[in-house]
Amino acid sequence: MQAAVALDRRTCDRARVARDARFDGRFFTGVLTTRIYCRPTCPVKPAKSRNVVFFPTAAAAERAGFRPCLRCRPETAPGTPAWRGAAASVSRAMRLIERGYLDDGKGVGDLAETLGMTSRHLRRLFERHAGASPIAVAVTRRVQRAKLLIDGTRMPISVIAFAAGFASIRRFNAAFRAVYRRSPTSVRRARRRRLGRAGIESRAQS
Repeated sequence: MQAAVALDRRTCDRARVARDARFDGRFFTGVLTTRIYCRPTCPVKPAKSRNVVFFPTAAAAERAGFRPCLRCRPETAPGTPAWRGAAASVSRAMRLIERGYLDDGKGVGDLAETLGMTSRHLRRLFERHAGASPIAVAVTRRVQRAKLLIDGTRMPISVIAFAAGFASIRRFNAAFRAVYRRSPTSVRRARRRRLGRAGIESRAQS
């Protein structure tokens, strides 16, 4: 397991300017001028240092009003996020959320009870180590799972909504729009257009 990264601004800034793959998934960069957040390895020209802020999790970036980059696709970030190792209880809670603990009608109170603490204390730990609430982290993971299915499969959007852990299509659409500022269908169409253009350019160069 990789050591957790303290969000030291100088370290993060050097890593994202160098596109250092060792930091991929361990923090996210928010660009103040575009309100988009990226992985450290994003292929887009790095923004000026004065125009960026750093977050320990994707949920924290979204909570601050940033939306995911469609070029570097934060939902595919590998590696060990910064919160792992920061607090054993948070790490365990994150693993449970990743497995869908909060997707089956259970709430933060149930999660806290499983971890042997009060829900208030669990929320406090999440604010400190993840920069967002357990529910916000869970919603971010659902949207990320949905985005991967939208990009990588031909599954109908309605099927993807439930496969990603949402209780209804309405909630899925609302959550997805809140994150990406556009509908799931429009994101799928835009990706297909980009892939189509890339294929045309590749054939033209061969």
